[in-house]
Amino acid sequence: MKPMTYHKQLVPTDILEGFEVRPGFFDVNGATALSDGVCFTIHSQGATSCELLLYYPYEEEPYAILKYPENYRIGNVFSMIVFGLDVKKFQYAFRLDGPYNPQKGLLFDKTRPLLDPYAKAVIGHSKWGQRQANGYRGRVVRNNFDWGKTKPSIIPMEDLIIYELHVRGFTNSPTSGVTFPGTFHAIMEKIPYLKELGINAIELMPIFEFDEMRDYRVVDGHAVMDYWGYNTVSFFAPNTSYASDSEGNHVGRELKTMIKALKDNGIEVILDVVFNHTAEGDANGPFFSFKGIDNNIYYMLTPDGKYYNFSGCGNVMNCNHPIVRNFILDCLRHW
Repeated sequence: MKPMTYHKQLVPTDILEGFEVRPGFFDVNGATALSDGVCFTIHSQGATSCELLLYYPYEEEPYAILKYPENYRIGNVFSMIVFGLDVKKFQYAFRLDGPYNPQKGLLFDKTRPLLDPYAKAVIGHSKWGQRQANGYRGRVVRNNFDWGKTKPSIIPMEDLIIYELHVRGFTNSPTSGVTFPGTFHAIMEKIPYLKELGINAIELMPIFEFDEMRDYRVVDGHAVMDYWGYNTVSFFAPNTSYASDSEGNHVGRELKTMIKALKDNGIEVILDVVFNHTAEGDANGPFFSFKGIDNNIYYMLTPDGKYYNFSGCGNVMNCNHPIVRNFILDCLRHW
């Protein structure tokens, strides 16, 4: 896919904190790389104002805070193109202001940086078992991977021989004999083994960005983590700790390269996807994205603002709501 371009009339119209900006594409959620800038769009039904935070990689404080002008909002959508940004040289987050009334499920806090729920790459947890002190931030990536002649699935469902695997667990043992244990790259190295078994499809346990440290504890001298990946942090971003190199957007390229290699060898790829809860948990859980964007929309709440826990994981996504349904459909289309 070619990078998005804009017509000649889409030129800067304003200067904001020294940056050339203009209203963006209100129907394209998340951060979209353009030929000469980035469009940042976020939807919030309850927010009264929005700020875009730009960080140098791994820095604690933002180097720029851009508040969306009033005319950069249509309905419940804030959208702004910032010109001249190099996607390799910054990370981003949002801050939303709005009413704070926990009994009504409203938790807006203008001091909290929020992870873009549509972020295609995430920083904050790049190495397995280690958490970055500065929290989660998004990265902007270009959708320019060359799939070559890779073809769509053609194997009938009744003919699939499926091998379910955990990306880390499949190759993390030294006996796997791979160069980068526990990564997407390692699965590519095991393709001959999978073919020898007669496998023609692999089902990957969750590969979205998740937090294995959420329930970290030490039991009988052994570190225990939330291993399987069902605590989703970001539904659009591949798990950074599954990449052999965490710099840049290597994780996205490595995942796509792995899928291409598997399909080129006659092995289909199935993703295990869980939309019924998130890693934010209940009122005692972390606060990094949905809670600060529209807590009372993304989650099912009791009449007094507490979290229903039908999932057994602290919260339940409110999939009956059209905003959440659209989010899920956007995610499925993306993958």
